[in-house]
Amino acid sequence: MSERARRPGPTVRTRVREQLADGTERRHEDRLATEEPLEIRLAWPGADARRVWVTMRTPGHDFELAAGWLVHEGLLAAPPRTIAYCTDVDLAPEQEFNVVTVTLDQPPTRDPGHRHAGSGSSACGVCGKDSVAEALAAPAAGRWAGELPPPDVVRALPDALRTGQRVFDSTGGVHAAALARADGELLVVREDVGRHNAVDKVTGARVVAGASPAEAALVVSGRAGFELVQKAVAAGVGALVAVGAPTSLSAALAKESGLALFGFTSPKRTVRYA
Repeated sequence: MSERARRPGPTVRTRVREQLADGTERRHEDRLATEEPLEIRLAWPGADARRVWVTMRTPGHDFELAAGWLVHEGLLAAPPRTIAYCTDVDLAPEQEFNVVTVTLDQPPTRDPGHRHAGSGSSACGVCGKDSVAEALAAPAAGRWAGELPPPDVVRALPDALRTGQRVFDSTGGVHAAALARADGELLVVREDVGRHNAVDKVTGARVVAGASPAEAALVVSGRAGFELVQKAVAAGVGALVAVGAPTSLSAALAKESGLALFGFTSPKRTVRYA
């Protein structure tokens, strides 16, 4: 590669004109959450690297995002051998940090197949599924056998998550997720423009560190959509705690999978759906 690309950051500067109710205008610098594509490729003995997913994400913790996505899709039976940015000579400099290759020591638990070779937005983790039935066939790591956070801890988790949202503080434009013990201690916090990407990064952080992604609670800054319940079940966590509402499908999957599901969570209340 003739020139070295600059690794993209989680935010970018921009000039804005803030128009006020009194008719005045204020010009100043603002920050936007960075949104760029990430292509995930998968390779194993006897199989060349192939594209398995493309998602729009906030740059940062890309290797964790890739590892977490593979866990949530039920493709990873053991920790990857390597995770690295692609060095294909035909990549443009601006693409250098937008392609990640995960190399396994053994074949994935199933053929990734064509259904994962598409792309997804930063908003929906189940886009591109061939059918509703396929989407409902969520991989599961086994039910959480440990303690769940008590109600007072559940109610405190969103505020604990909020203290770790540094990119949100500067942009107001990203989601967040965290993994928590039953006593409320946060083990890892990650942010991304895509709520499902943030969850992938949390799980991937544990995998890359050689730790289990299964813990007492996964906390998310938005609603408890089906795709987030699906990922929580795949990671083996005990509870999903959301600031927003669940959907009928997410509540049904949580009940079926033995996942405790909390919505509308704030210091004053939380609603348990499963």
